[in-house]
Amino acid sequence: MLFSKLEKKVAFRYLRAKKRGFGSVVSWVSLIGITLGVATLIVVMSVMGGFHDVLLGRIIGMNGHIVVYHQDGAISDYNYLIDKIKQNKVVMANATSVVPIAEGQVMATAKGRNSGAMIRGIDMKNLISKTADGARFYGKALSEVKDGELVVGASLARNLNVTIGDDISLVSANSSTPTPFGSMPRIMAYPVKTSFFMGMYEYDSGYIFMPLETAQKYLNIGKAVTHIDLFLKDAENTTKVRESLMRLLPDGFIVRDWRDLNRGFVGALQVESNVMFLILMLIIIVAVFNIVSSLVMLVKDKSKDIAVLRTFGVSRKSMMRIFVLSGTTIGVIGAVVGTVLGTVIAIYIEPIRKFFQWMTGRDLFPSELYYLSELPSRVEFWTVFGIAVIAIALAFLATLYPAWKAANTDPVEVLRNE
Repeated sequence: MLFSKLEKKVAFRYLRAKKRGFGSVVSWVSLIGITLGVATLIVVMSVMGGFHDVLLGRIIGMNGHIVVYHQDGAISDYNYLIDKIKQNKVVMANATSVVPIAEGQVMATAKGRNSGAMIRGIDMKNLISKTADGARFYGKALSEVKDGELVVGASLARNLNVTIGDDISLVSANSSTPTPFGSMPRIMAYPVKTSFFMGMYEYDSGYIFMPLETAQKYLNIGKAVTHIDLFLKDAENTTKVRESLMRLLPDGFIVRDWRDLNRGFVGALQVESNVMFLILMLIIIVAVFNIVSSLVMLVKDKSKDIAVLRTFGVSRKSMMRIFVLSGTTIGVIGAVVGTVLGTVIAIYIEPIRKFFQWMTGRDLFPSELYYLSELPSRVEFWTVFGIAVIAIALAFLATLYPAWKAANTDPVEVLRNE
């Protein structure tokens, strides 16, 4: 056994002592500090993980995992290019679909209101299969949307004050029409047949989908597309496919994966997650220093008892183990309680948010600011386990100096002064 019966008995007796043990204010502060630190860290890391998954999942759900562009702009013979891509064994072993896209920026106007938007021409069958999970559609089914009809984000439709059946005028300077008086922006009106709600404000308020042929006519690019999206079975497995495409495609083609296209966003999420972890870890570290203070005072207060135990033959190693067990127990209890508390809060974070929102009468999670309609959370076993282990390890390290000080107490000097 790691600890003998005597060591356990003495250690837990010191913990129960009112003056310097578990009953003391410092020990309770240490326990509560570790509990709150572990719980807060689990909740924050779970929410950060949820943000990462949901945001990237929805971004990737709207865009390909890998995107193929041409440096000159539109890709004219895209059907031949798609056939060539599909003949590559490495690509098709990892890809689920290859989708041509025609995309451009426009100004959407209706009923005296206007808003910037991104139009995306895509085959409606591909849109049905690639729309992110949880999206809701109103009006016509996507399979029934025809050439010259629009699928508009719900927030954009609300901003423009349009409903199903109303027209939206699209104004584009990039596809301008030459006239005797100069180039004029292309202005065309299309009816809204379907609206969608993705739960991500950026898309709900700024995207308009239309059949591929409609987008090609409006953007004045003929039978070309602006890029080709590849969707993979595993979003993390882009390197091999990207390298294979770069070898396969002729000069002039540019291949980017979702990490390249969202590098700033992904990097910001990672940096924020790391910084939050370090900041919240300070709560646990402060609590651990309280354990040091508590044990140092306990060693000083129990110096006579330590001297008597040493006189009766208790070894220095046993004395160290007694105080290591006393301090580590506080860390273990705090870590266990904090883990349970943090996990429960992380799992039920959205109902908890709604409860506090109802109590305060304020929107605590505005979708316009955070780009999501609800607070996401992802509880990972290894993240929770790692946080608990770190807290216990820090508590153990905090006991080493007081335990060493107790083990090196000279019984002769202590008893001589009594």
